[in-house]
Amino acid sequence: MPSLSSLSGVYLLLDEQWACTLDLSRVMESAVGCGIRLFQYRNKTDSIQAVVIKAKALRAVAARFGVVFIINDRCDVALAVGADGVHLGQEDLPLDLARRIMGPDGIIGVSTHQPEEVTLATRGGADYIGFGPLFPTTTKEHHAPTVGLSGLRGIRSLTPLPVFAIGGITVESLQDIREAGANGVAVASAVLDSSEMERTMRDFVDQGPA
Repeated sequence: MPSLSSLSGVYLLLDEQWACTLDLSRVMESAVGCGIRLFQYRNKTDSIQAVVIKAKALRAVAARFGVVFIINDRCDVALAVGADGVHLGQEDLPLDLARRIMGPDGIIGVSTHQPEEVTLATRGGADYIGFGPLFPTTTKEHHAPTVGLSGLRGIRSLTPLPVFAIGGITVESLQDIREAGANGVAVASAVLDSSEMERTMRDFVDQGPA
């Protein structure tokens, strides 16, 4: 398992909704070249068989470059493809059960939206926290109310774990997010919708939390 110090910086969310216009394996290769070392695959629409097949292809790229590869929601998929870990939402498998499935070395991240959830995830043995949405986002149709920079500052003292800010993050907001205490930023549309994707990736790596 990577050390907690490696769970920082830019966390690129490779969401299947972009696969109709982008080759996600090529995006991952480009991202690695730009300095991104942490990836999550999210697929909420395909059959389990299709998800495993697509995740395996991405896992192979991650293994080739030695970067961290996380599966969204599904412990079974994470185990099936040999992923480094799983990321859980508040309505997914409970953290204690996920830990039993993933074992002591599997990375488990938890999405949180309020201080109580941050505290519970920390006490429950998560390896990192996703906190947000910081700002309005179009990646998810139905998302929790935005927490803003003040919300991020407010939860920083509640956990020693790496905190990744998520939701509506742009290059222009990186300095404020860094100063608010985030260890990293989780991004999807800001990169995947960019007309200059590699330049945007490099800007996130250069200007974001390290």
